[in-house]
Amino acid sequence: MSSDALKVDIRKLSFVNEMAKVGTNGVAENMSKLTGEDARMEVTKTNFVDVDDITSQLEEGKRVGVRIRLLETPHGHILILFPEESAQKITALMLSDMVDDLSSVSGEMARSAVEELGMMMGNGFITGWADVLGTTIDTATPQLVYAPLAEIVERTAELGGQDLALFFDSSLNVPRHQIEAEIYAFPDLEEFVTMVNNIEATPA
Repeated sequence: MSSDALKVDIRKLSFVNEMAKVGTNGVAENMSKLTGEDARMEVTKTNFVDVDDITSQLEEGKRVGVRIRLLETPHGHILILFPEESAQKITALMLSDMVDDLSSVSGEMARSAVEELGMMMGNGFITGWADVLGTTIDTATPQLVYAPLAEIVERTAELGGQDLALFFDSSLNVPRHQIEAEIYAFPDLEEFVTMVNNIEATPA
């Protein structure tokens, strides 16, 4: 199944790139509302990741973020992950209006800030996908994750029994901040490809 699915997905890569662009535009829009600044998000790379070979394709280091389960087609999970340095910037961004001294921020408050931003980004991304696909995609309550990158990705793939993941390397630019974000999508491959084919078959 893995090789067949990969062939189908590569043929649809331009459409997947467009979905990534729409999804990240939704993220930037949510960030602009939050900060009052003109946030922009750019996808610098879109790759299909073979989970069986995950350790050789992913960077080392821990990530902080959220795992969001899709309750409707194309089902699966979305991961919104941040390197630890970006997570610290997120804490400063989210809590700047609440506390004067960030050194006094508890670990729980910092995790909550990352969880809130991850949820906002995930919702913006998923809403963008749903708009392109002409549907709605309900989600479960996001789960906070903090572990080495490969471990998070492998665990998420196991939850859905998927061999492949979509990886969107992204840069979120808020004028006073530069936040790196990594977005992984683990849709049910058969459902996802079917939805893509149906969209492309629809007259413009």
